[in-house]
Amino acid sequence: MQSVALAVAEAVAAEPSRDAADGHVAAVSAEPVTAARSRVAADGHVAAVSADGVTRRYGEGETAVDALRGVSLSVARGELVAVMGPSGSGKSTLLHILAGLDKATSGEAYIGGRAVSGLDDEGLTSLRRRKVGFVFQFFNLLPMLSAEQNVALPLKLAGEEIDRGWVDEVIGKVGLSDRREHRPAELSGGQQQRVAIGRALITRPSILFADEPTGNLDSKAGREILELLRSCVAEYGQTILTVTHEPRVCTVADRILILADGLIVRELDHVSSGEVRSAIDALER
Repeated sequence: MQSVALAVAEAVAAEPSRDAADGHVAAVSAEPVTAARSRVAADGHVAAVSADGVTRRYGEGETAVDALRGVSLSVARGELVAVMGPSGSGKSTLLHILAGLDKATSGEAYIGGRAVSGLDDEGLTSLRRRKVGFVFQFFNLLPMLSAEQNVALPLKLAGEEIDRGWVDEVIGKVGLSDRREHRPAELSGGQQQRVAIGRALITRPSILFADEPTGNLDSKAGREILELLRSCVAEYGQTILTVTHEPRVCTVADRILILADGLIVRELDHVSSGEVRSAIDALER
């Protein structure tokens, strides 16, 4: 059990161009910005998370695949940004590199202005435990633990004192006060994802990454999870970067970045779910 728990704990523990004249869609330059610029958000403060010319190549020679081809972005503190795009566009790869779960082939990712690539294993583990929360599509809960124990797990494995008041607040925030003693098998998919979000929040991370958080949920549960993420921004000032295929993310996101062929190609702001779907469909065609 300990080895499995540790593995889970490790995993959890471009300044874009602005709106077009019509206020809906603006192009985003595919050219990398300088490292200094990418670490600064639009408000002039150090970005919660940023990337400068990040590339990721898998394999070598003629069989090499370029998942990312020079991505630069900046997410301000207290901002909820969604990354969307066709399947295979590099969305999850980008998220994993920014969270320190994968390494860029070139370029740099920064968390709170600190370069990720220069950290050794111990430093990277420490950064993830203190600064990063991660929500997986498939929940990654430990089946032998209750909802409350899963939420508190990162604190326990990090050897930190467990603040019962904070644990109670997080469990209440994710709507599981009446399910705290239930194990994952006794919870619905939406409830399990709420546990996963609570686990990601419990360390008070500076940035929360969510990889397809509604991907395995029905329409109602998916909508509730999106609303929960938005409320975390509103009430805790949480910064969230999520990868999703869900067009309704436009109802909660401050910005939507569209990836295609390993590059950010568009930014959507204040658009409808229909416009988001049309933008993705156009790229897939």
